Amino acid sequence: MREYSIPALVGIPATASLADIVFTRADQDPHAVIMRRRGDGGQWDDVTAGQFRDDVTRLAKGLVAAGIEPGDRVALMSRTRYEWTLIDYAIWAVGGVTVPVYETSSAYEVEWILSDSGARAVFAETDKHLETIGQARGNAPALDQVWPIERGDGQPLGPDPADVTDEQLEQRRTAGKAADLATIVYTSGTTGQPKGCELTHGNLLYVRNAVQGPLVDLFEVAGSSTLLFLPLAHVFARIIQVGCLESGAVLGHWPDTGTVAQALPEFKPTFLLAVPRVFEKVYNSAQQQAVASTAKSRIFSAAVDTAVAWSTSQAAGGAGGTRPGPALRLRHTLFDRLVYARLRAAIGGQVTYAISGGAPLGERLGHFFRGAGITILEGYGMTETSAAALVNKPARNKIGTVGQPLPGIGVKIADDGEILLRGPSIFPGYWHNKEATAEAFDEAGWLRTGDLGSLDDEGFLKITGRKKELIVTAGGKNVAPAVLEDRLRAHPLISQALVIGDGRPYIACLITLDPEGLAFWKQQHGRPADADVRDDPELVADIQAAVDDANQAVSRAESIRRFRILPADFTEENGYLTPSLKVRRNLVIKDFAGDINAVYDQHQRP
Repeated sequence: MREYSIPALVGIPATASLADIVFTRADQDPHAVIMRRRGDGGQWDDVTAGQFRDDVTRLAKGLVAAGIEPGDRVALMSRTRYEWTLIDYAIWAVGGVTVPVYETSSAYEVEWILSDSGARAVFAETDKHLETIGQARGNAPALDQVWPIERGDGQPLGPDPADVTDEQLEQRRTAGKAADLATIVYTSGTTGQPKGCELTHGNLLYVRNAVQGPLVDLFEVAGSSTLLFLPLAHVFARIIQVGCLESGAVLGHWPDTGTVAQALPEFKPTFLLAVPRVFEKVYNSAQQQAVASTAKSRIFSAAVDTAVAWSTSQAAGGAGGTRPGPALRLRHTLFDRLVYARLRAAIGGQVTYAISGGAPLGERLGHFFRGAGITILEGYGMTETSAAALVNKPARNKIGTVGQPLPGIGVKIADDGEILLRGPSIFPGYWHNKEATAEAFDEAGWLRTGDLGSLDDEGFLKITGRKKELIVTAGGKNVAPAVLEDRLRAHPLISQALVIGDGRPYIACLITLDPEGLAFWKQQHGRPADADVRDDPELVADIQAAVDDANQAVSRAESIRRFRILPADFTEENGYLTPSLKVRRNLVIKDFAGDINAVYDQHQRP
């Protein structure tokens, strides 16, 4: 199949605004709990619709008093927290445009975003963020106001509302249109300057309405809730924020992915939003705990096989699944008590569904989690599509694909394999960049995604790689590195994998080690904690086993023949990962040219 679409929903009213729901929900049921905030004592305190409306109102009045006009850009540099959502909706309530800034951004990146967007004001979370903005401020001439989030003086957030009345704010809010700009999200590209992606109120509201049907079991059931820990500067987390407020699911915030394991048992969400690396970490942690004893290791291994078999048997039955045999049911019941229940408890005990995006999730991992009682629904989208464009449904989840298109979204596979999209959620263009906007669409108006994929006969999309990342070996073989890299990253010892081989005689790979996995490996193998074990024969053998496993997914000509373990991981801090955790491939290849040459110089004939 080359093209597939699902009929569109009813369109978004021309007068609709993202801020409307704040006031509508408060009018309908001011005492309804819509969020929970973590208090200083570790407790989670309810935030009602009325309280949130009051917080938004006060801050929005302050923005009006400070001179923020409709269409003005207001930047926001902060970790994921309650105030992020509050500021976002207050900006929308006055007709402003939110410009998210990743809290890990450098002064150079902040300078570019503030100057290119023409931001008039910025909210900054910490003193470090204020310092970074101070370094960038000289080249952002439109910026005339900076407001701290963590004030430390007990004063309310933002500028003083002065004497702005409810009537003035209502007039400002109701003047907005669905076609108005809601946000400019700067894409954290792996090359070149970030581009400002324009998204309208209508774009985001359409996606929210489009996922309401496919994901009704997540957002619309009684007691539904989620803990948001991915950066709200990324559109993936942002659309979940919008979806929760629009649907009634209770929303919580957590600022640090690295410590979210502490928060999940406290908050007890019913569904999660995460990238594949989070699920890999959960699996690897459970596996490492089991490896501590031979008996537990065997139990865990059998539990994994049983969960995969359980999920696979359901998938084999089509849309309705099929009933596993009595022996499999017995094993599944046993391992549910011994393994699966503990895994579910570690993430709060109530999660039944999770949404995964940003990168492919390994099929075996997807089957394992579904067999363990947590169904991971893979989806696909970009900043330019207002996040989700396709998603698997709870009732029709085809593991290994990113699902079918949302209602109103069309997907097409170009002659060269590139995925093309169109529909009401597609962005209008890049901020002040007509050339880049023109390049983003083909002659018929389809958005060029830059990703490669295929459609099956039911319209389910499978991602096979990135068009710009295709490797062409000296022998003329085209290799999509994503298949190999995704399988390697699932190994507990491996953090990042970068497949190389462009113009070379064979495929090789640069590998970085996961710090937690490596520390555990050293402990298990009696190596000093500070030892450099990259050349340790036992560790090299373990990495080779991971490479051998990854190679099973490709042909001999596409397989990894050699690998090199690098001395340090790729991180945001050292610049080799984007804020959305994508490897800056060109930068790695440039900076590690010596390591790449060493791979091929040492083994001229594999």
